[in-house]
Amino acid sequence: MDYETIPAPDFGQSLRAVSVNLLVRDVLAEVAFLTQVFALTAHRSSADFAILEHAGQPIQLHADHTYAAHPLLGLLPETPPRGAGIELRLHEADPDHAAQAAAQFPDAVILLPPTDKPAHGLREAVILCPNGYAWVPSRRL
Repeated sequence: MDYETIPAPDFGQSLRAVSVNLLVRDVLAEVAFLTQVFALTAHRSSADFAILEHAGQPIQLHADHTYAAHPLLGLLPETPPRGAGIELRLHEADPDHAAQAAAQFPDAVILLPPTDKPAHGLREAVILCPNGYAWVPSRRL
């Protein structure tokens, strides 16, 4: 799918099963974080909206102001973390690289440094992005 040129209605109708859409204060800053830390591919990045891709799966970002008429906007906390209790797991993403890259972002927090989890068969980290969402890059041991 060409995420750069697909019309919004066609993109919306192409989504299946479960999709991820995050509300963020600054779309372009979040795109920079996600592409540098987790090597996500960015498409259609603007101040209002972006489509990112990881392992063929799209992730959408919307700026807070684009939800002005949506009831969810009034529930957002004034300060992070926004997504407490939600882990966004990026399988086949390098947790060691992610932790090193996240250290370059002053508002990022490494909750769990890269750690081998033999019971799960994974090496993973837990990193809060500047918007407060918990991202978990993981690789198979």
